Amino acid sequence: MAKKDPTDLSVEEKLKTLYQLQTTLSGIDEKRALRGELPLEVQDLEDEIEGLTTRVEKIQNEIKDFEAAVAMKKGEIEKAKASVERYKMQLDDVKNNREYDTLTKEIEFQELEIELCNKKIREATVKMEERGRDLEEAHALIDDRRSALVEKKNELDEIMDETRAEEEKLKERAKELEVKIEPRLLASFKRIRKNARNGLGIVYVQRDACGGCFNKIPPQRQLDIKMHKKVIVCEYCGRIMIDPELAGVKPDAAVEEKPKRKRAIRKKKEEADDAVEA
Repeated sequence: MAKKDPTDLSVEEKLKTLYQLQTTLSGIDEKRALRGELPLEVQDLEDEIEGLTTRVEKIQNEIKDFEAAVAMKKGEIEKAKASVERYKMQLDDVKNNREYDTLTKEIEFQELEIELCNKKIREATVKMEERGRDLEEAHALIDDRRSALVEKKNELDEIMDETRAEEEKLKERAKELEVKIEPRLLASFKRIRKNARNGLGIVYVQRDACGGCFNKIPPQRQLDIKMHKKVIVCEYCGRIMIDPELAGVKPDAAVEEKPKRKRAIRKKKEEADDAVEA
């Protein structure tokens, strides 16, 4: 048997199918709501761990740069010391005061270079120690976050295992229903549902009001909704509206009981009046 074209469906069939889809999607939302904030918490922990890992790599690179700078300065110190020794040996063979002054100045310069290099090494060593402590703290924080991540993931997996089968069934059901709805109407419904705070794109009339925003609906508009001749949306919230009967919803028990309560009050009043007259 050939599938019925979604565009050939009556408005009543379209609305009924759309409400069935809404019910199915709401069921999926309920399953996902059971997970609470866990997916977001897991994502936040993963992002934090990734950021801390990047920080660790940066610190490690900085430490390597300091170590390379220290090694370079130590090499410069050895070179300067060799120059000092050489100049001191040359002092024994000077022939005049000018040569002596020149060599003396070179020795002083190389000794200053050695002092400067030692100062740079001390500064770099202090910074390496600081970055080393930062590295330890980052590693400890990563370990802590990884432990929390494992705990959150296990908790999330446990919840998902409990709801996965039902959620998959609902997803399959939603796909089957979506095929039956014409693309334009389906796109409008999804857009409304996305913008709705409670995820409701289609609602039924409750106590003469919209089931989504609870604003009163004029009698004529309610009559149009019951006629099922066209798709009608709430003029306040934009949700598609459907007649409760078409949605398969029974009248509110509270609404039915309200007249009974009035009759009971009237009956008590009549009994009181009779007692006064007597």
